[in-house]
Amino acid sequence: MEATVLLADDSAEFTEMLQAYLEQHNYKVVTVSSGQEAIDYLSSNQHADVILLDVMMPGLDGWEACRQLRELTNVPILMLTALGQETDLVHGLDLGADDYVVKPFHFSELKARMEAHLRRARMSGWESPYPAYSDGDLYIDLPNREVRLHGRHVALSPTEFRLLACLVRNAGIVVTHRSLLSEVWGRNYVRDIRSLKLYIRYLRQKIEPDPAQPRYVLTEWGIGYRFRELTPAAHSSTPTIPVHDVSSTFGSYPRDRDTGSATDLL
Repeated sequence: MEATVLLADDSAEFTEMLQAYLEQHNYKVVTVSSGQEAIDYLSSNQHADVILLDVMMPGLDGWEACRQLRELTNVPILMLTALGQETDLVHGLDLGADDYVVKPFHFSELKARMEAHLRRARMSGWESPYPAYSDGDLYIDLPNREVRLHGRHVALSPTEFRLLACLVRNAGIVVTHRSLLSEVWGRNYVRDIRSLKLYIRYLRQKIEPDPAQPRYVLTEWGIGYRFRELTPAAHSSTPTIPVHDVSSTFGSYPRDRDTGSATDLL
């Protein structure tokens, strides 16, 4: 099925080359030259499966455009930027971006990242063995993509929700760093520990009553993370379905470090 790419970049030469490349690979490409035009496009009920957003645009820059676009849609947003500092990465993720690609880059790299996010988005409607989880404080309904803490809606980005869902589906089981990266971001990202660490921190800030003393997303030092084991009263009796590379041998790993802070080393 042909996917629609919304490309927002003020460089006509760059836009023309990237559009030609993506169309050669069977993508439909809609181009705009500003962040405001991207917002206007989606606001008029037009469709896009993925958004490529340049940061340095005149008028409404990519940062603000990303923030407003995230209020309109949950499709993947990839930032195209010449700014490669970690602070820029964090800023983009804070605003709701799913990924970033630093210019200059090979079009094939961008396409691979796009396709990984599109696959993740298409798989987001799975049938979960835990349709809902609630312990009185935290409520998670995976099929309806609903999360509440103390009765209040928790707004999660698409990547944050996929990360949470992967952990909840394997509640009580350690999920390795590599498995989380592969399941949430794609196989091309299995070494991107920095992104995983950032998103674990963001997730804890949103769903933990005290992010510095996590109750739900627990660290298994040097191995990965696990979601707290669910009690029979909190879920159905359907067994968990482990993701790839999750070894049952991790079940005996010491649990006395579960309350590490959100900035724990991986």
